[in-house]
Amino acid sequence: MTTESPSPITPPAEYWEGFIPEGDAADYLCQSVRTIQKWRVTGAGPEFYKFGRSVRYRRRDLRQWVEDRRRAHTSQ
Repeated sequence: MTTESPSPITPPAEYWEGFIPEGDAADYLCQSVRTIQKWRVTGAGPEFYKFGRSVRYRRRDLRQWVEDRRRAHTSQ
């Protein structure tokens, strides 16, 4: 009996353009909110946007930041 694996669900392009709050960004990156706050101070984290006091991250920026850190082995 052969089974076909379901095709992955691809979100629409507009999804990646959306903004999310820092708590959701921290969850996406598997980090604490405090860690991404420190990254903002040092410039080590992904790009972010400020709307008044609100900090927001664009989903595509988070995704790109993660992909930029992809390594094949530890000596890279």
